[in-house]
Amino acid sequence: MHLQLIRTSPAITDRQRQIIALIAAGCSNEEVGRHLSISARTVKAHCDTLRQKLGVERRRHIPGAYYRLTGMDPFMRALSDPVLLRG
Repeated sequence: MHLQLIRTSPAITDRQRQIIALIAAGCSNEEVGRHLSISARTVKAHCDTLRQKLGVERRRHIPGAYYRLTGMDPFMRALSDPVLLRG
């Protein structure tokens, strides 16, 4: 399944990358929503889409699956992105 996931390379939007970084930083849906000025329900919808795109069952597995797919560490983005750092 991992090889299939790499071959299909699902398109991850910039907003989804922001959400992945905030999940990697340990934020809840409510905290992600506050950081990005969206509702927790919208964050959950993004997480549902990301779980499907990345082929994982749990929200907490999203950052790891993204890292395995892209080789980019989402936690490092959370530490360096000024949009994600503002509270």
